[in-house]
Amino acid sequence: MTMSVADRAELAAAVKDLLHEHCTETDVRRIMRADDGFDRDLWNKLAAQGVAGLIIDPEYGGVGLGAQELEAVAEVTGAALLPAPFLSSAVFATALIQAAGTDDDKARLLPGLADGTSIATVAATGARGTWSPEGVAVTARQTDAGYVLTGDAHYVLAGQIADVIIVVARTGEGIGIFEVAPDAPGFERTAATVFDATVRLSTFTFNQVPARRVGAGGWGTVEHALSLTVIALAGEQVGGTRRLFDLTVEYLKTRIQFGRPIGSFQALKHMAADLLLEVESATSAAQYAAAQFDADPAAADGAVALAGFACAEAYHTTAMQAIQMHGGIGFTWEHTAHLFLRRARTGRQLFGSSRDHRERYLATKSAGGRTK
Repeated sequence: MTMSVADRAELAAAVKDLLHEHCTETDVRRIMRADDGFDRDLWNKLAAQGVAGLIIDPEYGGVGLGAQELEAVAEVTGAALLPAPFLSSAVFATALIQAAGTDDDKARLLPGLADGTSIATVAATGARGTWSPEGVAVTARQTDAGYVLTGDAHYVLAGQIADVIIVVARTGEGIGIFEVAPDAPGFERTAATVFDATVRLSTFTFNQVPARRVGAGGWGTVEHALSLTVIALAGEQVGGTRRLFDLTVEYLKTRIQFGRPIGSFQALKHMAADLLLEVESATSAAQYAAAQFDADPAAADGAVALAGFACAEAYHTTAMQAIQMHGGIGFTWEHTAHLFLRRARTGRQLFGSSRDHRERYLATKSAGGRTK
């Protein structure tokens, strides 16, 4: 289901109001200091509002909305630097289960994800972090008792708190999708050292771990879920970019030097104008990708790839320039701008680097609009 522009704006405004009250900078810093980087109460509030089940079909307890609504909500969560399993559970895992799972898989897994009582993650790439079939480093072997998994998965979002573990693994016939019990023998998860404590990552190790196959989907279903996740990440990057730009412009208006606001200085005016172009260009890229995905996911590869690198680079550029425009105070780690810089740098590598997305974009252009 796709909302009207007005309804979509109302949805985003409702989520914004909730986060304005329960996800302030003070809250973000408190959650960052927690061992697991997670606030269960905040996630429950978001789930009650429908955020956890935003793209889940209503028959499984979700809201059943599309990529454009997901992108709009992601802009709000990105502006608030939401430290929650939004991308991992509400987007990537949910989209993959819906695309690959049987009716039984969906009935068993999706209602808990929609109401927030379960949290899911996807282990999909190895140490290289390419988020491609070649980067999958877990193998699945079929035995008389079922499948067993062996190998490592890296950069697993919310891996320490997830209780629904979805794994992308190699089989003799290609890529398969599997579910592993969180307490399965031979399964280990290790928290990774992260630059941004609002985005927790883990490494999963599988040593002959028993697993259940989820549907019969292959890499095509993974790619479908990844595209939707890239759109959501692009939305978060747009939200962070715009929020940081607004904070910087406000500082330029109120910081007085030589008897006048520093925003009146020509050099800073030019820098602010350049950043506004970054904000608007990134916004257009993310929203266009979402609209294209809703219209035809199979033909949206180019738009998604464009959003993948354009939004990441705009966010990072804005964060770096904002710190410089804040002067000496901006270079202190305690300043708000550094929270956005950390998120911007982390997002440049999640679900594919900017270089990967550029190469994918060029491939779609040479292939006439979509990858082959």
